[in-house]
Amino acid sequence: MKHFDEAATRAPLGFERLVPALRAAFAAEAQVPPRHVHSIETAGADKGTVLIMPAWSDAGFLGIKTINIFPGNSARGLPGLHATYVLYDARTGVPLAMMDGNEITARRTAAASALGASFLARGDARRLLLLGTGRIARMLPAAHASVRPIDEVTVWNHRPEGAEALAAQLRAEGWNARAAVDLETAVRSADIVSCATLATAPLVRGEWLAPGSHLDLIGSFTPAMREADVQCFAGARTFIDTNEALQKSGDLLDAIAAGTLRAQEVQGTLADLCRGERAGRGGRTGDAERTVFKAVGSALEDLTAATLVWQDAAA
Repeated sequence: MKHFDEAATRAPLGFERLVPALRAAFAAEAQVPPRHVHSIETAGADKGTVLIMPAWSDAGFLGIKTINIFPGNSARGLPGLHATYVLYDARTGVPLAMMDGNEITARRTAAASALGASFLARGDARRLLLLGTGRIARMLPAAHASVRPIDEVTVWNHRPEGAEALAAQLRAEGWNARAAVDLETAVRSADIVSCATLATAPLVRGEWLAPGSHLDLIGSFTPAMREADVQCFAGARTFIDTNEALQKSGDLLDAIAAGTLRAQEVQGTLADLCRGERAGRGGRTGDAERTVFKAVGSALEDLTAATLVWQDAAA
């Protein structure tokens, strides 16, 4: 079994390659069972969550990701997410490779965010607001710039020093980036608002979102987590990554309970968008409308990224 460390996993996963690969994967067929979710509680430690996410496809690959999420790690100076990924031969079950699950998770999440924006953000969207400063948030400018003309990046975090640090890092990489102190002001002026946090209480308010803006919610993935208030969905066209989001997303469940969104009003999934299905409901229909994309993550995305890594090494 081969081992791909962080650098080797990252190398083939540039967004100019990964975003189109995800688009093709969502348009094709794959087997993606519901994830297994377990709460981890040990004496004297913060509560954590473990996800086990399998997927396999007719291309002959089977992948299983194990991902541990411990939000309290930020107080320890540690990442809140740790993951491993094992790729197998789907025809024989033979293990092929162990890959860096953190890199796969972050890159496929950022790529899925950009894939959603490629259908839902205005074609001239250039001002990107990031909520969060973790591994995924750091990748979002490059991901979105692969599908939209991003030339201004604003960073907000509940810890202002974290936002300042990420903005400085992005400037060093060549981005026109700055930290925001006031979240409301930052949201009101953004074309794309991308939330990549582990928040359990809403951060973005619907009344702040500008006409024509795109709200990208990719951080929360359980009913107890939420990044947007219920008014964010009122009057907006909402899309989801998979139907699992309707059971897993606290943002959606809250909005449905409040009546600002009905489940049947969700316009479609990434698969619908990528396949061009649901005529007349395939994405943004005008520059003035607001759009929302809610993702909880899919093992199909992990498998797609891992397959790229394996095929690149084989080539």
